[in-house]
Amino acid sequence: MNLSPLSACSLKGDAFSTRWLKGLALALLAFAFFGVVQAQDSYPNKPIRMIVPLAAGSAVDGAARLLTAKMAQNMGQPIVIENITGSSGLIGADRIAKAAPDGYTIGGVNDSVLTMLPHIYSNIPWNALKDFEPISLVATIEWGIVVADQSPYKTLNEFIAAAKANPGKLNYGSGGSGSPQHIAMALFAQRTGIDLVHVPYKGATPAAIAAAAGQVEVTYQGLGTVTSLIQGGKLRLLAVSTPERLAQYPAVPTVVQAGISDFFFNSWFAMIAPAGTPKPIIDKLNAEMQKALTDPQTRERLIALGVTIRGTSAAEFGQATQKQYALYGKLIKDNNIKAD
Repeated sequence: MNLSPLSACSLKGDAFSTRWLKGLALALLAFAFFGVVQAQDSYPNKPIRMIVPLAAGSAVDGAARLLTAKMAQNMGQPIVIENITGSSGLIGADRIAKAAPDGYTIGGVNDSVLTMLPHIYSNIPWNALKDFEPISLVATIEWGIVVADQSPYKTLNEFIAAAKANPGKLNYGSGGSGSPQHIAMALFAQRTGIDLVHVPYKGATPAAIAAAAGQVEVTYQGLGTVTSLIQGGKLRLLAVSTPERLAQYPAVPTVVQAGISDFFFNSWFAMIAPAGTPKPIIDKLNAEMQKALTDPQTRERLIALGVTIRGTSAAEFGQATQKQYALYGKLIKDNNIKAD
């Protein structure tokens, strides 16, 4: 092909422009990458928001506030708890999933959000296994069955006997359809052959308060939610669903000791982030969580809430989520548990 001097000059100019543009693009990419790395190295440099998709005063909320207070102190930036309630946690979880994956919005959730609700509700706008990054299973929250202190039922067996004698007449409160309180009591009713009426509230705390006021006969709750009401003489703890009696309540039997064989139930307090949050930030949050859990006062206060401290790696928590997701999927299907 023959080229005139002008066209040859133009070709050289085009090649130079192409090389210059490629060089500029590479420089911009390097600068952007350096900026991201630098931002991660300086993380956090502003307040962090933790969305708790549960009511203030719930077991997860109480544990989250204790943990993040120590984390914030160590990290030098506030961690602000924002309770976004509704639909048993679906609304708050949606906010977490759709937040910018930059480490400045994270979630403090229970296992219901990740492993129960997806099997109960259809058309959830996020995927429990794909739209969140695991940070840690911080703790498990021990559970118990409570009635009002003025209730005529002094033992769990007395309540079961009354429920069997009055099928469909006694009711229980929960934190909403598909909430852990709903699942726990539905499974308990199925195992004991009793028929109870479900009364959903907008969160675990309102359900606990309703039980204390005698508006519902019973509620199955994380102990962190009801500890103050038990200590204040408003609620009576009939039984705990742990393998052994708890040191905090040595006189209270387990559900198994009350005659219901092989029945255990607890829930999680876990930390998650939106999918796509960079691994260095996830690692930083996990490390700060682990550090906070070594503080003796923080540990003592968490244990007083009825919490068993775990503090797993992100990978371990991810594996536990997948396992629990499959387990609860089968339990919910086998027991025909549905949102009311």
